[in-house]
Amino acid sequence: MKVKHTLSPASFALACLVSTAASAQVYDVVIEKGRVMDPETRYDQTANVGIIDDRIVKITEDDIQGKKVIDAKGKVVAPGFIDTHWHWPRELGYKLGLRDGMTSAMDLEIGCAGTAVEKWYQDREGVTQMNYGCGVSHELARALVMDGHSAEELYDTISVLKTRGGTRGWSEGVASREQLEQIADEVNKGMMAGGINFASTLGYMRDGVTSKELYELQKVAASYGRHTGAHTRFTPDGATFENLGAMEVIGNAVALGAPVSILHFNNPGWELTQELIVKLRNNGMNIWGEVYPYNAGATTIDSVFLRPENWVEKLGNRYEDTMYDPEANEFYTLEKYQKTLKEAPTTEILLFKAPEADIARWISLEGVTMASDGMPMAPIEGSWDTPWNQISNGHPRNAGARSATLRLAREAGLPLMDVLALLSYNSAYHLGLTGLEAMQQRGRMQEGMIADIVVFDPENVRDNSTYANGPVPSTGFTAVLVSGEITVKDDEVLKEARGGQAIRHQPVKSQYQYEGDKEWAEKYSFSAGKVDFSDATSNHK
Repeated sequence: MKVKHTLSPASFALACLVSTAASAQVYDVVIEKGRVMDPETRYDQTANVGIIDDRIVKITEDDIQGKKVIDAKGKVVAPGFIDTHWHWPRELGYKLGLRDGMTSAMDLEIGCAGTAVEKWYQDREGVTQMNYGCGVSHELARALVMDGHSAEELYDTISVLKTRGGTRGWSEGVASREQLEQIADEVNKGMMAGGINFASTLGYMRDGVTSKELYELQKVAASYGRHTGAHTRFTPDGATFENLGAMEVIGNAVALGAPVSILHFNNPGWELTQELIVKLRNNGMNIWGEVYPYNAGATTIDSVFLRPENWVEKLGNRYEDTMYDPEANEFYTLEKYQKTLKEAPTTEILLFKAPEADIARWISLEGVTMASDGMPMAPIEGSWDTPWNQISNGHPRNAGARSATLRLAREAGLPLMDVLALLSYNSAYHLGLTGLEAMQQRGRMQEGMIADIVVFDPENVRDNSTYANGPVPSTGFTAVLVSGEITVKDDEVLKEARGGQAIRHQPVKSQYQYEGDKEWAEKYSFSAGKVDFSDATSNHK
């Protein structure tokens, strides 16, 4: 395994000075004669890229020499794709994403249990093929407190597949004041350990989480300057309730002066949500929203919003038209839904919920990010060598969301530079504003930045995954570099490449002082600011 030695500022400066004598400098990797595109500066030129260790050291039209040379003539050289909504943080999942140009995968919707954040990062250090990160889970904090799960049972998305199929306190229980203190303490522990954000699957807990609870937990994250990423309360629903759900999370963030991200808002009413986001951003708020290039989502069959009284009676849908079984390649009936819900409540289903014509409009929206919402497929813990055709069928976004975005943009005539921003820079920019240093150095093709890079054929890159055959990898990638290490070469993932780096905040010590309750403050410590739990059990949502 190649050992990474990240260049210090002094070493990088020295490397830059040495590289001025281009004929004398030999780089670790040279990407030669590609169309280099940087979404931040809008740089778009045929150039050579010189890499030393994990840094882009030189971008020049002059000839340069490298120990390894990638011929990029006729290809695009762009920042590696960043996914902030990736639920399969295992070796096989990372491998599938790499084939689609993904170099950084973060789960900022479900995230990790607060007490598991440190272990989650330790488990991936030095052995992971792409950059990795997680948020601090609202859902798992509730599972620990409301259902009595032990900390050892709770870890990340894979734990959710187990806890969702058991008791329902995490989803439907209304927290007492004492329980809310414990939930908030669990979230705070994750923040102290460097978790990226407060990650809330609120839409799955709409009956249990009060508006007061959500506000107080967003306050915990805000006290660290970190953002809330939320699957909003009424997603999916009709246009009015979709926007009311977004407004709840946004309103809290405005009051707290905190960053916020509205997750997969490409649902009914998305036009208004986008307008709110853009206007608030233009007024100086760090706010953004996610989309993905499909008119169907994916979830577990026991999701509260799929119950007949909501999905059929209130919203007017039919299971026969909207709920799809990817294993059987057929739509559900009411009878099959009820039977599966009873026997296997965490079964993954696909949910068609938007017109296909809207997809090109979503990926053309100003300032959005593409986040796949990729879900685990069996074998979840499969070995690196597991063949693609032995992976269970699932949503095509797992294997092809990034290439689908490129293909659809090409077909719609959208500017490639804007699409690259959607896939990389926009996420890096907003996360960088929260103080996340790892993202301040990614999503850009610039000297001094970390060399997470994709090299692809702009005319032929494409997604091959479909609803009928979801795990088929994308094609058209000449190379994918993670931290300067060639990890994909000619559409093949290199097993020995393990260049992934941690994406997290620096762990901190708590400085919280709770006014008026010193004993409680010693037990449940927060970083800054007063948390008010009065009226915590109000059912007003």
